[in-house]
Amino acid sequence: MNAGFKQTLRVGAEHPALPGHFPGAPLVPGVLLLEQVALALRAWRGQRLGRVLDAKFTAPLLPDETAQLHLTAMDGSRIRFEIRRDGMLLARGLVEGAT
Repeated sequence: MNAGFKQTLRVGAEHPALPGHFPGAPLVPGVLLLEQVALALRAWRGQRLGRVLDAKFTAPLLPDETAQLHLTAMDGSRIRFEIRRDGMLLARGLVEGAT
């Protein structure tokens, strides 16, 4: 992606959302990935996440795996995000920031 904001993310196996998603074979829920997008947007631009315009989850992130989150400014308040693990696209989408 173009210049923007990059951050490493990792959700530990002890996270309370994991036992229910899914029992015996936990995956990091998409809502936790979107929470990471919101936190990164706050750290990068001091904005809160206003709304999610598009989100696609293409591959799972497992507990304790490390991934890279990339944010890129688009037009206006729109921000494109990608989450990758070892180059593999896990999630992508478009959000709007709000002050």
